[in-house]
Amino acid sequence: MIQYFSKRFSASMLLIWGVLTITFFLMHLAPGDPSLIYLDPNIDPKVVENIQEQMGLNSPVYIQYFSWLKQFLAGNFGISFMHKRPVVDLLRETIPNTLQLTFVVFILQFVFGILIGVICAVNRHSKLDTSIDSFLVFLYSVPGFWLALMAIRIFSIDLGWLPSSQMQSITIGDGFAVLLLDRIKHLVLPVMVLTLPFSAYTARFVRGSFAEILQQDYIRTVRAYGIKKSKILFKYALKNALLPLITLSGLYLPFLLGGAVITEYVFSWPGMGRVTIEAIFAYDYPLILASASIAAISVIFGNLLSDLLYTAFDPRIKLRTA
Repeated sequence: MIQYFSKRFSASMLLIWGVLTITFFLMHLAPGDPSLIYLDPNIDPKVVENIQEQMGLNSPVYIQYFSWLKQFLAGNFGISFMHKRPVVDLLRETIPNTLQLTFVVFILQFVFGILIGVICAVNRHSKLDTSIDSFLVFLYSVPGFWLALMAIRIFSIDLGWLPSSQMQSITIGDGFAVLLLDRIKHLVLPVMVLTLPFSAYTARFVRGSFAEILQQDYIRTVRAYGIKKSKILFKYALKNALLPLITLSGLYLPFLLGGAVITEYVFSWPGMGRVTIEAIFAYDYPLILASASIAAISVIFGNLLSDLLYTAFDPRIKLRTA
């Protein structure tokens, strides 16, 4: 076990370093200059040099890379070019907002996905199954930004039921209940836009797994004993059918963060995704690299979590160091 985790940890560190190194050089190869957002066409060239000096952009790229790597290893993400604040402070403010969104989505997509998947599996090859399955394919095929725009158009502009942006209203009363209700209203649309495609994928995954389990010999044996259908489905079949979802739960972590990037930007949700997109447009190198590191860590942690959970719930699976 220890040897396995040592190997995984070493490989993970190399992977994170590789992702960040590629991201660093791709940013510097891209056209544009972070200092341009502060410059005027008529500005003195000496002022331009001073600004680039302050931003650390006048050194050769390889020197900038080693300077950044040294700071990164010391836990210093640098100062945001755009916000003029430490990147750590920005992440400390925005990551909890993103987690509010993704945690709710994570729970709801499993609840709805498992429920719909079981219904489809029990009614396999029926008209109900075919109709639901076609709709599920549509849901996870639709681009997230289009779904977000349609949700805003219908529920915010046409019907006026829900707010279309931000985390809270500009004018709001006092009291915990009032604040909680206002936050829930602002959560509904972005949560719905993220939950629908993930629920669709989970439902199709559960449908396939559950239908396969129902064909197993031990299920036929249990049926032969005359046990109630509901008990067979929920006590014997569902437990084994949901085992592959353990792997899926770990892999959903990075995908939820990735999907939240577009959703946060469309709904102006003040989370890490929105800040990352704004940083890309502004060539904010320190903030982009910090976001890339978090994304890489979430992917690696998600995969490791999947391995651990699967091993814990299925004793047939053994961790191998080879």
